[in-house]
Amino acid sequence: MTLSGDRRIVIRLAPRYAPVHVDNIRKLAVAQWWDGESVYRVQDNYVVQWGDPTEKKPQPGVVANPPPEYDWAGWDGVTMLSRRDPYAARSGYSADGWPLVGDGDRSWMPHCYGMVGVARDLAPSTGTGSDLYTVIGHGPRHLDRNIALAGRIVEGIEHLTVLPRGMEALGIYDDPKQYVRIDTVRLASELPVGERPRFEYRATDNPRFAAWVKMRENREPPFFTVQLGGADICNAMPAVRRTP
Repeated sequence: MTLSGDRRIVIRLAPRYAPVHVDNIRKLAVAQWWDGESVYRVQDNYVVQWGDPTEKKPQPGVVANPPPEYDWAGWDGVTMLSRRDPYAARSGYSADGWPLVGDGDRSWMPHCYGMVGVARDLAPSTGTGSDLYTVIGHGPRHLDRNIALAGRIVEGIEHLTVLPRGMEALGIYDDPKQYVRIDTVRLASELPVGERPRFEYRATDNPRFAAWVKMRENREPPFFTVQLGGADICNAMPAVRRTP
């Protein structure tokens, strides 16, 4: 996603966990649906949201009311944190670097910094994927299993976190002049080969990653004088980097 002023934001999508929503997002990107739309909501310590502020623009070809892809059966984690958190009995990571939480029967992705969710109206609406948001503050975990998460910003989130906060309810800009224009949204696969951004995620199914998790759970002296033996999963997000 490129904002005015050549500010680029790269989003990794999660089709394994929200297949219908991600398919909608891909269709909208191919249709260049977001081109000329805007970032219109910036709520401090919460989220930034973008899409069509009028909610009237037709969305041809998408599933109008996808299934609620908020969780799934079973547990896909390969590396676990030592302690449960207030919102889930278990916390860990998929082999390909997604944060996961669950209760033993169901699993879901947590609302951590940089995660991308699908904005929706009141239930039974599940959102089409045309209006998206990303977390820019402390992880609002109360949104887990209430809204579909479809991806994670892996580069350029600073272009969103520095935007002026909206002063209307929910951080919506009260003056359309404040809207931040979206120039283009494209799938990486649509770009010329030489222009496609390439990234590496940190694999989590190995002893080195397990050692990293242990380090995050037990911060070392001399600065840290107390060993807590645990970590919030939102404070232990696997790294993603540009391919060297």
